[in-house]
Amino acid sequence: MKFRFCGDLDCPDWVLAEISILSKMTSIKMKLLCVQVIKDMLSEGIDYEKVYKITHDAKFETGDVKASIAALTFILSSAAKYSCDGETLSNELQQLGLPKEHATSLCKSYSDSSDKLQTHLRKTSLRLSHLEKTEWRVDYILSSSELKEVNKPCVQMRLQVRNPDTGATTSVSFTVDMDKFRVLLSELKQAETVMANLT
Repeated sequence: MKFRFCGDLDCPDWVLAEISILSKMTSIKMKLLCVQVIKDMLSEGIDYEKVYKITHDAKFETGDVKASIAALTFILSSAAKYSCDGETLSNELQQLGLPKEHATSLCKSYSDSSDKLQTHLRKTSLRLSHLEKTEWRVDYILSSSELKEVNKPCVQMRLQVRNPDTGATTSVSFTVDMDKFRVLLSELKQAETVMANLT
């Protein structure tokens, strides 16, 4: 069976297994747990002390708590990713075996935060390292300990790369022969043109 919140694919088996665990808590506790999971997804942090209080009545073990958080994170992020509306999400979760009251509670929390979730996911998805600086130097090798005569140029490269998550810059050094350098230079120029057109 295909589900819109899963991108018109089957629901993963592990999520199906967690539906029965989520059903053990009350619908009110489900809503409170969803609020904590959404806060975590928005990088506001999760209050594990509250989470353990919320799940205490259902006699959740530590593994059940982690599995519930993982399942809710998947459901909410996947629904936001595929722009699934609250009513459709509720119907699909009920088809998977989640009680109606629980699905309604989950979808109320989702509907209240779907715009924030989508905005946050857009900002934090597919972040690539940024090339800050490129330095290169051409060395002409006349000979080496292994070969009497080489007579070939080689290029010493050093790239400064910034990590998008930490902002830290690292240096990457390597040596390439002239043919590979020409290819690299050509591809860097093409990438620069593409990036200039995007902005």
